[in-house]
Amino acid sequence: MATKPPTGDPVQDAPQVTPPKHAAAGLPAIGHTLRIAQEQMGLARTARTLLKVNQKDGFDCPGCAWPEGDKRHTAEFCENGAKAVAEEATLRRVTPEFFAAHPLADLATRSGYWLGQQGRITQPMYLPEGGDRYEAISWERAFAVIAEELTALGSPDEALFYTSGRTSNEAAFLFQLFAREFGTNNLPDCSNMCHESSGSALTETIGIGKGSVSLEDLHQADLIIVAGQNPGTNHPRMLSALEKAKTAGAKIISVNPLPEAGMERFKNPQTPLGMLRGTALNDLFLQIRIGGDQALFRLLNKLVIETEGATDEAFIREHTHGYEDLAAAAKEADWDETLTATGLTRPEIERALAMILASKRTIVCWAMGLTQHKHAVATIREVVNLLLLRGNIGRPGAGVCPVRGHSNVQGDRTMGIFERPAPAFLDALDKEFGITSPRGHGYDVVRSIQAMRDGEAKVLFAMGGNFVGATPDTEVTEAAIRRTALTVHVSTKLNRSHAVTGRRALILPTLGRTDKDVQASGRQFVTVEDSMGMVHASRGNLAPASPHLLSEPAIVARMARAVLGSASATPWEDFERDYGAVRDRIARVVPGFEDFNARAARPEGFRLPHAPRDERRFPTRTGKANFTAAPVEYPRVPPGRLLLQTLRSHDQYNTTIYGLDDRYRGITGGRRVVMVNPDDAAELGLADGSYTDLVSEWKDGVERRAPGFRVVHYPTARGCAAAYYPETNVLVPLDSTADTSNTPASKSVVVRFEPA
Repeated sequence: MATKPPTGDPVQDAPQVTPPKHAAAGLPAIGHTLRIAQEQMGLARTARTLLKVNQKDGFDCPGCAWPEGDKRHTAEFCENGAKAVAEEATLRRVTPEFFAAHPLADLATRSGYWLGQQGRITQPMYLPEGGDRYEAISWERAFAVIAEELTALGSPDEALFYTSGRTSNEAAFLFQLFAREFGTNNLPDCSNMCHESSGSALTETIGIGKGSVSLEDLHQADLIIVAGQNPGTNHPRMLSALEKAKTAGAKIISVNPLPEAGMERFKNPQTPLGMLRGTALNDLFLQIRIGGDQALFRLLNKLVIETEGATDEAFIREHTHGYEDLAAAAKEADWDETLTATGLTRPEIERALAMILASKRTIVCWAMGLTQHKHAVATIREVVNLLLLRGNIGRPGAGVCPVRGHSNVQGDRTMGIFERPAPAFLDALDKEFGITSPRGHGYDVVRSIQAMRDGEAKVLFAMGGNFVGATPDTEVTEAAIRRTALTVHVSTKLNRSHAVTGRRALILPTLGRTDKDVQASGRQFVTVEDSMGMVHASRGNLAPASPHLLSEPAIVARMARAVLGSASATPWEDFERDYGAVRDRIARVVPGFEDFNARAARPEGFRLPHAPRDERRFPTRTGKANFTAAPVEYPRVPPGRLLLQTLRSHDQYNTTIYGLDDRYRGITGGRRVVMVNPDDAAELGLADGSYTDLVSEWKDGVERRAPGFRVVHYPTARGCAAAYYPETNVLVPLDSTADTSNTPASKSVVVRFEPA
């Protein structure tokens, strides 16, 4: 049977450390999955729920956005997906009595782990001005509070409407429609903090800010480069695709500052042989220094250009623009500087070049290790350059593959959750609904925090997520939020954001992916878009955690009616009653969604059009794929300092902490650890097991400190360190962001170490 939540925060003062593992998944993953699921759901509910995950007649996993093939396994989920499902389908409940017993001051002292373990929120909760704890509130009164604050603003641009990547297509479309009918493009979202750099680079170079490959392309590739990504923890089902590619003869290069167990060997839990022996995935591991990726790809591009017959001259001539500029810039690439920037050896880079030249079909996959640096956009453009030189976009088994995190983060952007919307999208929206959307750009996440800090934004409405836990510069962010008049969080469970409030605050509990959604017209389904542009339905199968929950579309529709009133001609009540009515409108506004309802009803879903992939047509400003030639950058670190990257543990998904272990890295019982190369540690006098404060250094001269971290000697790249977020978000300056995308530079933080 399910267990009760912890009453007290577990002590994390003495995490235990053993050598890191060299294989991922297998029997330990199965055992851990079953233990977590049983603790949260009990045995019967575990079976009933997990067998519906990612099935054609089931619900989409609320974890990552990795796609499913047409043929599904009975157990079509990974360990971390099962944890995400168990956390949502838990039998634990957070009732009004819980809030009565735990004032805000108490909640503010609790860890994210403890808060998340308490269970599902069962009723709308309200923190009145001057109050010290949340109290129950009716839905009608909650929407009245929102209407009071929004209608009292001096300008619609004083409101911020944040979206988490878990939000469905239907809810996201309604949310952005409400925001624009209200009068603002302030629609920050979690993409601003992760793959915004990918979207910025890809839109400029190939004309669409999404990946160009399918699951089948991965299976057909000759070479797959996995850069700045840890699939074994962050996207475990990707390991199955890599295994299938290896079986078909593909080679794999991993580019990462840390060795990761999943890329070393994958023990597939779907097969007996896989569990016992597993498959070695890496053919070449390039242990690069943090932030050295642009320099690496620039040198590789130089070497490809200099190799006779290595470039696809016909493709370059017919489909690209700017080759001469790239060739001139690449000519200046220097071996010595590249070796300094990357920490690699010349033989390692030459071996990578040989594998690239031997491949006719190459895919490059990447994640936050590339996107969260000052020069992130330029780095991804350099990746695109490599693929364009060899004609590896728009052919089977080749292309760009930014691996998204949250399960519908890409779909939310497709639905219009964007602070800088395209004029064509707004024109279509206005024509369909008879409104006049604002044309000025809104605030992204970083600019939203600055606006709250500066008193320019007074209401924060968050559709899911954990805004406080996900954002940089924790002390600045929390102080900014506390300046607002109202904070509203649409949530399934507690997190840190509920303890950091404006003058007034609301928690609006909502249905999750696993919950049945029944409205006035009958049972509903929602849709999501995966990381490779497939759209499909999601249907929960469990009774809701409480009769007091509303779905996200219902929350938006009722809020819109309360705020906009009779002045709005939009049929919000119809949209709440029947999500099919929402999809009919999406079909007329968003390209690629024609006949949406009929296509969404197909068990396999449907694929969205992608001009570069489908037609080798590139809708850029030049009408062709664009080579780029930005100056090469990489972080310079002063003596006595290291470059820190923030990352996840294996018991974590984004800011949700499932447990206190990082099994593959050999760390158990605590999260306040910093991983340091033993040689760097010796030079800095950091003994293994000692405790230190991390202090970041940036050009503003502000001291940002994360105290009390256990030093772990770990095989990181020289000059580099790693520690978990959100605990280390406090070290990331708010204004330290990527050029163009404004994404926080959370993967390249200069730190010094001081005695704890």
